[in-house]
Amino acid sequence: MTSPTRLCVTRHGETDWNISGILQGWTDVPLNDAGRRQSHALAEVCANAGFRHVCSSPLRRSLETARIVAADLGLPNPDAIEGLKERHFGEIQGMPKAQLLQSHPGLHQEILRRNPACLFEGGESMDQFADRVIDALRAVAGRYSGQRTLVVTHGWVMDVITRDVRGLPRTTVLDMKRRNGESLWLEARPDAGLREVSETLGSASGAQPAGNP
Repeated sequence: MTSPTRLCVTRHGETDWNISGILQGWTDVPLNDAGRRQSHALAEVCANAGFRHVCSSPLRRSLETARIVAADLGLPNPDAIEGLKERHFGEIQGMPKAQLLQSHPGLHQEILRRNPACLFEGGESMDQFADRVIDALRAVAGRYSGQRTLVVTHGWVMDVITRDVRGLPRTTVLDMKRRNGESLWLEARPDAGLREVSETLGSASGAQPAGNP
């Protein structure tokens, strides 16, 4: 019998923009020192997870996290998957939180709620974003069929995946925010698609209420 495919979807390490509450989107922000330490710590708790591969969003904060983990575990270089990028937030990408509050107060409040139905001028719609994320994740599951794989990506991406595997509408506000290094475990079977499963990576997991974007 073929082993099921297990995917551990994990948020990248911390950046300075995470601390400042700035929407990063497709802006290529590097990890800070804390984020690099988090990445090494993630590798430690992954040591006995049996991962064969690591893949990642191509954005630097995610790919740097993935490279640190892969190197520490002696795994091949991560595969960069375009569809796992963060949502494109359009014209407000990179805008400081205080400025966003002044220029787009209503949008600022909905971003703090992590409302997926937010409209981002010049950015991706909810359906454009969700479609590419789920298509990419299914492709990853097919590529690594029967193997255990670490998938490093972004907070809003993980929200999309969470809603999908829990059968929630795409417009659902989850009232939570994934921490840097938090993981979501999935199992993929050809006859059943993707489903959430109960597994942990020890202290690297945890969730916090929604708040800073």
